[in-house]
Amino acid sequence: MAPQRFHEQFEQIQRALPGVPLAMGPDDSAEFIYEKGVVLARDGEEAQVVEDAVRAHFTATDGLVPDHVRRAGPQTNRSGITRIQVGDPGQGVPGADRTVAGALRALRGAEDRTGRRLVSRNHVVSIAVNACPGDEPVPVSSGETPNPAAAQATREEDGGAVSVLVVDTGLMHDYRSYPLLGRTEGDAQIQETDPDGVLQQYVGHGTFIAGLVAAVAPDTDVTVRNTLNDAGAILEYDFGDRLFDAVEQGGWPDILSLSAGTSNGRVDGLLGAAAFMDELRDRRTLLVAAAGNNASATPFWPAAYAALPEYADAVLSVGALRGDGEFGACFSNHGPWVRVYAPGERLVSALTGFDRPVPYVYQHSTYEVCRYGFGYSCTCQSPRHTGVLSETRAAGEGKPDQVMFEGLASWSGTSFATPLVAGLVAAHMKAHQVTDPRAAARQLLSAEADFAEVRGHHVPALRPPTWRPVAVGQLTASV
Repeated sequence: MAPQRFHEQFEQIQRALPGVPLAMGPDDSAEFIYEKGVVLARDGEEAQVVEDAVRAHFTATDGLVPDHVRRAGPQTNRSGITRIQVGDPGQGVPGADRTVAGALRALRGAEDRTGRRLVSRNHVVSIAVNACPGDEPVPVSSGETPNPAAAQATREEDGGAVSVLVVDTGLMHDYRSYPLLGRTEGDAQIQETDPDGVLQQYVGHGTFIAGLVAAVAPDTDVTVRNTLNDAGAILEYDFGDRLFDAVEQGGWPDILSLSAGTSNGRVDGLLGAAAFMDELRDRRTLLVAAAGNNASATPFWPAAYAALPEYADAVLSVGALRGDGEFGACFSNHGPWVRVYAPGERLVSALTGFDRPVPYVYQHSTYEVCRYGFGYSCTCQSPRHTGVLSETRAAGEGKPDQVMFEGLASWSGTSFATPLVAGLVAAHMKAHQVTDPRAAARQLLSAEADFAEVRGHHVPALRPPTWRPVAVGQLTASV
């Protein structure tokens, strides 16, 4: 069996964030990634409380040095968050971080007394396929059609266009060659290929998502921002600010489709995104957010804000169904904080290569059996290929497999179930002339949601009318 993909991705993300030493957490386990030697605190008095408490704790603890406790970088950002350095990230075992754990312990008592969160790791927020990918994109034959197929457009006079903002990796240079993206605009994907002309990992993610929204809701005005251009990863300290930038560049949209996030071992959200979430709560925008691909019930943020009463109306969290649409995909996060599920395996949408074929080299090897213990032929088993990252750890026969993309691709993940739901909400708004996206989401879930089985539970499910089920026995194919 190939090495765990989370560990493979750790080094990939580290390369994408040069100069930012990273660690795995909690306690070096593979649940999330964060900046080594740094914690976050709210600005002003709370930041001073954190500094003082951590310095006192380190002074009294053998092996911890209080001299490193100081403000790091800019004193604040728009989200009202300060970075505080609590250790030398260059010392110790690579990837390990004792100092941040000590800083969190130092504030635990104060947090319990005040009932207010004071400190946080500086987590890496990544596109939901990145830290734990469902699979990698697979070329499809030239005669294959999108899945979901394009829905029928409605009449222009039936209300104005609904706006969907996709905060992701940007648009590929040839996206306008795909007819369904005629109403899509936004930022370009930066550096699509490496010096050898090979597609870099996860480029095209934003274009693929835009194609899914456009297929389900062809009358929708879709804008794609390249907020998560650097291998789909961004530090929590910057995340809230970049979300503010994205929504204000063209005005707050009706729907914000976000296929990114992180777990953090807590049930009260991300400190770095708190200001943005409070602003979102008081707006009319609906955040449709991916539940993540860790096959875990641990809350994944921002999607898990859907389970917090003060944000429940503003956030719709989305898990993924497997190819037949009847059961949960093996990789999908799950739990009561996931509000709805949608197809998320082997969807077909736009990638790149419309103008000329573009090569791609697989990064992860396929597994011999489902890495999550499921009995169906899942996406981590097929199509069979050898990947670059896996081969650096385990010797294997042959070289990593290369394929050519010529426009459309097949791809899996909660990243892609999410835009299906965003598109369905947009289509409902257009068809029923509903101007409030949150009301539209409630109506859609109450009137049109069916059910699927996920981990033994019957859960709400939305399936686009033009989506075609894929029999699980047909998921095994060769590259």
